[in-house]
Amino acid sequence: MEKIIHPEQINDHPEWNESYYLAFYSKDKKIGGVSRLGFKPNKQEGMTFLFLFLPDGSAGGYFQEKKIKEFNEALTVAGMTHQWNNNGTWNYKFQGNLIIVKNPGDLPDVRQNPQLIEGVKKVEMDLTFNPINEVYEYSEYMSKESLELGKKAGDKHWEQIAKISGILKIGEKSYTFKDIIGQRDHTYGVRDWTGVGNWLYYVIWFNENLAVNPAAIISDDGRLSTGGFIFKNGQNIPLKTIKILDQQFRKDNIMPISSELELIDFNNEKYILKAQTGPIIPVPFKTKEGDESILIQSIGSFQLNDLSGGYGTFETLRKK
Repeated sequence: MEKIIHPEQINDHPEWNESYYLAFYSKDKKIGGVSRLGFKPNKQEGMTFLFLFLPDGSAGGYFQEKKIKEFNEALTVAGMTHQWNNNGTWNYKFQGNLIIVKNPGDLPDVRQNPQLIEGVKKVEMDLTFNPINEVYEYSEYMSKESLELGKKAGDKHWEQIAKISGILKIGEKSYTFKDIIGQRDHTYGVRDWTGVGNWLYYVIWFNENLAVNPAAIISDDGRLSTGGFIFKNGQNIPLKTIKILDQQFRKDNIMPISSELELIDFNNEKYILKAQTGPIIPVPFKTKEGDESILIQSIGSFQLNDLSGGYGTFETLRKK
């Protein structure tokens, strides 16, 4: 397991942050979630969110920002804890109230329009993360150009896949998970949410022997910063190139519909990846100067060459 915090890497940029992310989904129960913890030591600020995609198509959301006195290995903000263990496992625990909306896309608007809230439910989560692959770090296999273009999304980026077990309670309903597939990531560096025009990041699982994690930043002039890997039969195989063959968006040119990518790994094996979004939760970011971007969280469906049945997160960031 990589080091948990990197205080020696902190520079004087106010947006320098170290963040931790979890995504999980039960295909059988049709329920999943994403959680993020982020720490900005120069602002003494911590944030967290938890989004749940529910079986009936609705969604739950929780977001908190807190002042922190010290940036340390106790990865807790408000009701959320991402707890690491010396043996390489993790525990993800949450207690708090989630706002429930019928339409996931309405979550950002509930403060201005409380009538969109379908209910508020007490949620408890206690998940155990048991890794099935070695930690993969993006930058080791990225080209110099990709590293330079990707600076606005951080300096280091670790990924790890796992079997996840535990309990998720939502109001009166309780879901028990046994060895569902999930993934964590960990990054540090300056994260400029509004300075990146377009990115995509997919966490895709087919089964415990095949997973795909492509990521790309598209610059204003069309150049790409790419990274990621394919986990295949117990091995992490870095992605050498990613080519965006197609991206479809709604009329607003923000909310994604689908995409098609060409992936070539370091074994020179080529794959065509087709992706479709599911329900979408938009997360807005806005600067004091008025620059605004929308981060999209979604659980999508995926096909790799002729193999269908892939599932996982479909994430994009778009300038508004």
